[in-house]
Amino acid sequence: MHTVLRQLHQSNKPVLYYPKHANIDTAIYDLDKRYIFGSFRSPPSLEDLDSPETLVHIEKVEPYYLGAAYLLIAKKTDFTPVWQLQRNILLFMLVAGIFFTILGYFLGKLFVAPMRQSIEQMNHFIQDTTHELNTPISTILTNIEMLETFEKCTEGTEELKRIEIASRTLSRIYDDLTYLNLNHHYHRKVVTLNMSQLVEERLVYFKGMAEARGLTVEENIEENVKLTIDKNDAIRLVDNIISNAIKYNRVKGTLYIELNREMLSISDTGMGIHKKDLETILQRFKRANKSEGGFGIGLDIVNQVVKNYGFKLKIDSIVGEGTRVRILWEQ
Repeated sequence: MHTVLRQLHQSNKPVLYYPKHANIDTAIYDLDKRYIFGSFRSPPSLEDLDSPETLVHIEKVEPYYLGAAYLLIAKKTDFTPVWQLQRNILLFMLVAGIFFTILGYFLGKLFVAPMRQSIEQMNHFIQDTTHELNTPISTILTNIEMLETFEKCTEGTEELKRIEIASRTLSRIYDDLTYLNLNHHYHRKVVTLNMSQLVEERLVYFKGMAEARGLTVEENIEENVKLTIDKNDAIRLVDNIISNAIKYNRVKGTLYIELNREMLSISDTGMGIHKKDLETILQRFKRANKSEGGFGIGLDIVNQVVKNYGFKLKIDSIVGEGTRVRILWEQ
């Protein structure tokens, strides 16, 4: 453009033709930035050239040809290729996303299939095992009760008590495993239950286990505490808390049970639970103390029952002093 201006400046022709381009507009301005001539339909001002649709370039002309001090070059921007590129990129990403999602799904199924099969086999084994355990456990407990009722066993009472404790422990484990296997898909008969009577009955049930550890059981049970709940769920709730309080209590410790119209509270004087473990103690298979037996499903079951009925579960523990578990009624 500089060359063309110089040629026009040096030309002696009576008529000078300003150069034009098909896709580019140009204009020349003087030192005061006033429009001299150009190919624009509407002469633009050099002070206001901000337009997203136009690419603009301003260049100072030295020396001044035809009095021009500034050269303006502008070209309309065609966004069509950019839009087409964006559309093609989005389309490619969409197709690629769908493809990799489908591929990931089938690869996931392929890789997880052996694990799923192993889990299914383990679940079937647990179900079959719990089913097979039910008959011998029931038989043992029934015969122990008959022996105690008819006093046919005058010797070996201590041995018989041990058999009874072991059998009741197996029975409770069976009930817990059955509950987990059913995945809560069983009929619940929700009734107004006398919790005071139920807790007393369950304490009798666990009496042998508490005596075996030399525990002192202290009770503060208010009479005729009523609760709307399925009886099996109530038994499962009470049994798991009492069982843990016995299992994790120290030998010759104290088991304290409190029941009123607001809550059920069961405390022990055992080893306690560390603060960091309290955050995860309700998770299935989580055991804060590995020295004692168990599957780590008791508190998980308690938590499930609590959630089903809208109760609140509170666990307070001090290491070396004991643990207190409270169920707060919200009815």
